[in-house]
Amino acid sequence: MTATIKGIIPVMLTPFTEANAIDYPGLEKLIEWYIANGADALFAVAQSSEMQFLGLDERVALARFVAKQAAGRVPVIASGHVSETREDQITELTSIARTGVDGLVLVTNRFDPKGQGGSVFMDNLRGLLSALPAGLPLGLYECPAPFRRLMSDDELAFCADSGRFAILKDVSCDLATVQRRVALTKSTSLAIVNANAAIAFDAIKSGSAGFTGVFTNFHPDLYKWLLTSYSRHPALADELSVYLALAAMAEPMGYPKLAKLYHQRLGTFSSIRSRAVDFDIRERFWALDALLDKIMQGQASFRARIAAAG
Repeated sequence: MTATIKGIIPVMLTPFTEANAIDYPGLEKLIEWYIANGADALFAVAQSSEMQFLGLDERVALARFVAKQAAGRVPVIASGHVSETREDQITELTSIARTGVDGLVLVTNRFDPKGQGGSVFMDNLRGLLSALPAGLPLGLYECPAPFRRLMSDDELAFCADSGRFAILKDVSCDLATVQRRVALTKSTSLAIVNANAAIAFDAIKSGSAGFTGVFTNFHPDLYKWLLTSYSRHPALADELSVYLALAAMAEPMGYPKLAKLYHQRLGTFSSIRSRAVDFDIRERFWALDALLDKIMQGQASFRARIAAAG
């Protein structure tokens, strides 16, 4: 592995054209926006990318495009296995592995897709590991769709001790769990990266190796400052952490289409079309544009204060 997979890791959007195809010129601009705004790595073909609504050929093409466009400036990790059977998952993941990405992310609920419990998770994980390229760094993602499947300490310890895993996208949304996992993996190469905005600051102070929540699609630069500079300006960092947590409360209001509306405002791409959210978010969530105004006002205020703090 040529780069460490930690820090601020946006969970990438997939822009679509009005004809419902992937908007590659828009995606190129989005990748450049992430990198310009402090991304340390990019997580392509994730739930935010609407991977459950992409065909395998689209998932492969998406991963390949992001890896090529990033061109080694930041590591690119990708997932994209959404099937239930081991055979289909092997097909999905080996296809993604050949795209040039720097890491392959395994979704934890796919190892026990029917919620059977017992040894099913470990049996499927071991079977999949034996089929994947031995030299490619792996990640773990407790994806909340179609259901959230948190890893046990024993399962996490197995992955950490294997030496094959570089990152866990932690979706426990529980500070005590993050702290326990950080301690459990302390002497290994497996980084714990929290994905919940409400606990982001406390998780960072507790050893979470960055942040990879959905609002990295709005202000990754503010999370980057929180990660790298909180000790120099603790009072400002505390205020910023409150703003970031409250801004992220907008997530249920039609995300990822909400984030696409934000990027439409920025001019990153033109369409807010989403395969995952097929309704009019402005109609369902009243005053949505006014809320985005306030989120952007808060961004501007904190960016000015950060610049003044030096």
